[in-house]
Amino acid sequence: MSFGSWRAVLASSILIKSEHTVTTVYLKKAEKTPETETATAQQVVNTMLAEIQANGEAAVKKYAADLDKWTGPLVVTQEEIAANATQVPRQVRDDIDFAIKQVSDFARAQRNSLTDFSVELHPGVTAGQRVIPVNVAGCYAPAGRYAHIASAYMGVATAKAAGVKTIIACSGPFRSGPMHPYLMYAFNQAGADIIMTLGGVQAIATMAYGLFTGKPADVIVGPGNKFVAEAKRTLYGKVGIDVFAGPSEIGIIADESADPAIVASDLVGQAEHGHESPAWLFTSSRSLAEEVMRRVPQLIDRLPPTARDAAGSAWRDYGEVILCDTREELVDISDHYASEHLEVHATDLDWWLQHLTCYGSLFLGEETIVAYGDKASGPNHVLPTKGAARYSGGLSVHKFLKTFTWQKMTREAARDIGLATARISRLEGMEAHARTADDRLAKYFPNQVFELGEAVKV
Repeated sequence: MSFGSWRAVLASSILIKSEHTVTTVYLKKAEKTPETETATAQQVVNTMLAEIQANGEAAVKKYAADLDKWTGPLVVTQEEIAANATQVPRQVRDDIDFAIKQVSDFARAQRNSLTDFSVELHPGVTAGQRVIPVNVAGCYAPAGRYAHIASAYMGVATAKAAGVKTIIACSGPFRSGPMHPYLMYAFNQAGADIIMTLGGVQAIATMAYGLFTGKPADVIVGPGNKFVAEAKRTLYGKVGIDVFAGPSEIGIIADESADPAIVASDLVGQAEHGHESPAWLFTSSRSLAEEVMRRVPQLIDRLPPTARDAAGSAWRDYGEVILCDTREELVDISDHYASEHLEVHATDLDWWLQHLTCYGSLFLGEETIVAYGDKASGPNHVLPTKGAARYSGGLSVHKFLKTFTWQKMTREAARDIGLATARISRLEGMEAHARTADDRLAKYFPNQVFELGEAVKV
């Protein structure tokens, strides 16, 4: 079921589960769903990718000049990186270094949870797995109106912790000039091997095709606008990607113990991401819901102009407030929305941790907010949107790792496995498969007679 389809089901205010019926009341209902203009983006991206594939680096340089007004060198030198660091104030460097350590420590803990192993499945049959990092990762951070510092280290530090050999980092020029110095510093401190002043579709294509570096990326990660997201989607298969990204989302579960001022603040805090960023409140308290709805417009009105415009549109068009009777109903409705970010402002936090199953990242308790996760707490902020948390998590070391299996066996073991293989293969009509087992049985046990099954007559 698509995002729009299951949202339409929810609009009936009755969600039928296998064991019980959940009744919900929409105190505020969104008129829109966060669907991107896919058709337009696809057309633009397909044209650009075709030209870059045909004309290579020359096409990339042309797009950089036309779209970003950047005609300078695309690959940043070590001298430029060193000089750039001197432009970054000490407090900024300290804050970025602190955040990088948080992200790196969490990513290393994730990496350590994945281990190689071997196991004897049958006497003489040994099988196992190896966990191996990809060789080249491409990490993208958008340029935009401001420096997207956190996006720089979220990708690079996680790839570094995974053990990736070569990390290529790209971001566009800042306001038609060089890359923002804070962002470049973050890329370098997080462990990027190659840094490029390049944004948009042309950056994604450059990393995928290995232009300017001779190192095509195996995986490309990082947030971006709808054109960047579409470029990653189109190239998926040639390269791995992190998530199919859409507008940022927040869901908040709140009971009567929650502070409406804090809940309202957190909803607005994420709505400022953009005009299409949904903010959802799932609550069992009507009085809290009404107070939050009263406060949110006031908080939006106090924001600076750009943030006020984005948050105002997002709350007007995509904000929802949903009232449920029980915490079980809140779990049901929250899991169906599968929010990118999900905060829980309620008692008995362990209960929620055990029962919620669909979210990009979970923030338990008033003290633990999305902004912390976005910037500095540790877990990655590149997360699934548009319901994708029903089947996928966000960016982690797992995205940069390949889990391979291997096996070996003795000749005695090959007898038992070979007999089963030969007979099953013949039942499936795969005679050539069966004979590969027959040949080994005949070679290893020349004096024995085996029941090998009968070939299917077709």
